[in-house]
Amino acid sequence: MSTELSGSTALVTGGTSGIGRATAIALAGLGAHVVLSGRDAGRGAEVVSAIREAGGKADFVAADLTDAASAKALADRAREVGGHVDVLVNNAGIFPTGPTASLTEADFDRVYTTNVKVPFFLVAELAPEMAARGHGAIVNVSTMVATRGMTGMALYGSSKASVELLTKAWAAEFGPSGVRVNAVSPGPTRTEGTAVFGDGLDELASAGPAGRVAAPSEIAAAIAFLVADKASFIQGAILPVDGGRLAV
Repeated sequence: MSTELSGSTALVTGGTSGIGRATAIALAGLGAHVVLSGRDAGRGAEVVSAIREAGGKADFVAADLTDAASAKALADRAREVGGHVDVLVNNAGIFPTGPTASLTEADFDRVYTTNVKVPFFLVAELAPEMAARGHGAIVNVSTMVATRGMTGMALYGSSKASVELLTKAWAAEFGPSGVRVNAVSPGPTRTEGTAVFGDGLDELASAGPAGRVAAPSEIAAAIAFLVADKASFIQGAILPVDGGRLAV
């Protein structure tokens, strides 16, 4: 196990499955004390157990992230468990698809609350403390459809486009105080959440140079890179991790 992030605490939202789970494991492998959040306590306990059995340090915090108050409550719990938060990975997100006219106002509010409002208020709560300490790293998880118009992806894609602009704005705001803010933009990735797309996921991935779907660990590796000191001169970047899908 590496000690690159030893002494630091990392909060990973949506850390019980998919990219979040892989990220929690990757950051724990670098020596971070990982606090992972999610709604399923059983899955959370499984991730924590896997990390601890490998010699890492992790805790699960149950959180249903529905508004600014729930974001603040999660930040408070993460501080209680980890003492302070040095790394924030805004991974929790939802991605309903469908024609614009088929989506309701409730769908709109739910997507923007989970994908934009909650990350905004987590950063508002935690980034100033990182800045006061003179160091920190934030990674937001976006998507290739934030910059590529695709049928059925208007609502989800637009929410993540907001996240990408926030990433750049936060880099400008907090970077001078030592807090690096970046984002990863995954392409088609095989997770529990994307299983509903079936063969469509493979078809989307086949158009890229890599010609295949990513594993969650491949996205997590990019997040871990951006968090670590080796990425010390990278700020406000949106790193595509999409098998080259945006190149064609």
